[in-house]
Amino acid sequence: MAISDVKEYAHLTEADVEALGAEFDAIRREVEASRGERDAKYIRNVIRLQRALEISGRGVLFASFLPPAWLAGVALLSTAKIIENMEIGHNAMHGQWDWMNDPEIHSSSWEWDNAGAAKHWKHTHNYLHHKYTNVLGMDDDIGYGLLRVTRDQRWKPFNLGNPIYNLVLQLFFEYGVAIQHLELGKLAAGRYQPGTPERAEFERKRSEALTKMGKQVLKDYVIFPALTGPAFFSTLTANLAANMVRNVWSNAVIFCGHFPDGAEKFTKADIDGETKGQWYLRQMLGSANISGGPLTHFMTGNLSHQIEHHLFPDLPSNRYAEIAVKVRALAEKYDLPYTTGSLPVQYFKAWRTILKLSLPNKYLRDTADDAPETASERKFAGSPGPVIDPVTGKRRGLRTALASGRRRLTRRTERTPAFVG
Repeated sequence: MAISDVKEYAHLTEADVEALGAEFDAIRREVEASRGERDAKYIRNVIRLQRALEISGRGVLFASFLPPAWLAGVALLSTAKIIENMEIGHNAMHGQWDWMNDPEIHSSSWEWDNAGAAKHWKHTHNYLHHKYTNVLGMDDDIGYGLLRVTRDQRWKPFNLGNPIYNLVLQLFFEYGVAIQHLELGKLAAGRYQPGTPERAEFERKRSEALTKMGKQVLKDYVIFPALTGPAFFSTLTANLAANMVRNVWSNAVIFCGHFPDGAEKFTKADIDGETKGQWYLRQMLGSANISGGPLTHFMTGNLSHQIEHHLFPDLPSNRYAEIAVKVRALAEKYDLPYTTGSLPVQYFKAWRTILKLSLPNKYLRDTADDAPETASERKFAGSPGPVIDPVTGKRRGLRTALASGRRRLTRRTERTPAFVG
């Protein structure tokens, strides 16, 4: 359930939080001061690799009527699309490479190989998601307005389909991202009445979204298949398969960073008067990492370092590994959680939450350590307060706000409407 008081949950004083923020600021300044040729060389080499993979995949698909060529083409094209979306497009549109002043890789000019319009994604993701990370009612990425991923979302019979919805969302994730900016829930609720400014704005955004989706469909399922002549239909299916592989992978990476145990949810009260230090703390508590080697980090667009990405979304992704060492040290210094796990483990936990929360709360025991969608539901279960370190005399461990506010939160969520992302 959502944390109602971040500072209380994290056991830190206001001075502690601001000191933590100052240390994060110092990390930012150090990386910004050291950006240079090695970083520029890295992203340019990644772009060359991605283009080589895509050209190779497109070339192999001229013989896609042969099963080995079809499989090779799908593998090459899937890899190219994953790299373009995750390590290049996502990070470029965050402005990670704007310091290079290169129009080819600038956030204002990059349009990715995806059904969603870049300008729409930059609003829903860069602004709403990263500013209001995991804040119920503010962050559209909490369940994408479709999935129930926290008990703070009131259960409805619709939620029984949680597993099916997520399977469909995975396969066609790029289209889910493409329509997210339209806020179709508001349309269904009658918020966009004909003749109103809100309706005009919705129609403008809908036209932009349909234009981008149309271009993507034309490219992947008409133009490129047509170029392969007699291999048209086999190339079309190969392109569809490659898109689905990319969609499932990107969905898995994103869900592993936000929905497994330990990735906390927050209430709107948390961001009232939020300082920069408090923002840093919320990003740290609301994200989860994926452990692994260099290949895992690269193929996730370095979003395996989701904590570091949320702390510093506009710093070069190739720096996240070295930043992670410092962030983990700060987590130990301030006795804060640093949530991480292997891809299979984090993916399992995300799916467990999705499956579990398809059911009403009455099927989940009303105890602090039951249905631990996030760490806050099981930390210090039954504990009257923080633990005092006998050596230092300082408070240790996480103190959950649920200890004093669980009943209030339960009553509130039973009588308030379901959250729609």
